[in-house]
Amino acid sequence: MSGAGTAIVTGAAGGLGGRIGERLAEAGHDLVLVDLDPAVEEVAAAAGAGAVVADLTKADGVDAVLDAAGDDVAVLVNNAGITRDARAVKMSEADFAAVIEVNLVAAMRLTLALEPRYRDGAAVVNMSSRASLGNFGQANYSASKSGLVGFGRALAQRWAPRVRVNAVAPSLVDTPMTQAMPPEVLAKMVARIPAGRIGTPDDVAGIVAFLASPEAGYVTGQVLFACGGRSVAP
Repeated sequence: MSGAGTAIVTGAAGGLGGRIGERLAEAGHDLVLVDLDPAVEEVAAAAGAGAVVADLTKADGVDAVLDAAGDDVAVLVNNAGITRDARAVKMSEADFAAVIEVNLVAAMRLTLALEPRYRDGAAVVNMSSRASLGNFGQANYSASKSGLVGFGRALAQRWAPRVRVNAVAPSLVDTPMTQAMPPEVLAKMVARIPAGRIGTPDDVAGIVAFLASPEAGYVTGQVLFACGGRSVAP
């Protein structure tokens, strides 16, 4: 086990979670990569990391992560998430609940279950979104991402000074999920970003690595918008 401690990244089979894991490994952490998708095993093998294939909405999924985590957890990145987009008036209760369960409740369960394992100076980074400010057609997703912010701020007060808790709020990031969008829809969304481009996994992973590092030792209870200025645009 490294002196930097263990870093756990959920939703790590995707492009963003995988890149976050790479940056944390570069900082010297032992990695545990978690995802419901078995592809996380290939990502982990390439990174020399441990892999956990688990459904974090289930108690046995959380237990599997605890078994792999060890007793020296330095970083937790709650990155796992899903979308079930629809206009609010047409959104089913099942689709609303599914997004809240995966994006918010599962993160809550894992974060709290790991409390005895966090080392002094540990960092929790919740992956929120610019959508936490409200997105048309994403009432469930927006609620889940704003919920992560409130949850994290409450824990930042409760756990200080031993554990820091912050959030990163990206806008569009070039991942397989984004690439699956209709091109005309994606183009319209990118046009609304003041920076004039879609974000990259590197743009976000570097910020996560900073918040997880000792350099951010005086930062807790905060939200860093990594959105190319989208949070201040009309």
